Amino acid sequence: MAALNITKSNFQEEVLNSDKKVLIDFWASWCGPCRMVSPIIEEIAEERPDIKVCKVNVDEQPELAGEFQIMSIPALVVMENGKIVNQAVGARPKAQILSLL
Repeated sequence: MAALNITKSNFQEEVLNSDKKVLIDFWASWCGPCRMVSPIIEEIAEERPDIKVCKVNVDEQPELAGEFQIMSIPALVVMENGKIVNQAVGARPKAQILSLL
């Protein structure tokens, strides 16, 4: 399954109400490190049906970025039962991203 695009309108349903652990990638199209992480995020989305993988474009969703106090991107946030359980900032290899889960 491909990573879901998250907006203010579907955030509650897809993230907060998810019965699975959720990995959120905060990114922007102009961000070089974000473009390096993006294919890894898509791979994880395809390989791990037990996890919901989501992407938030910080330029299109500034309210969500603000709610999560995103100051640098890429930022990865792991949520479970509507609460943040892990997070990391900056590009990282797949193994490190998987270790956040």
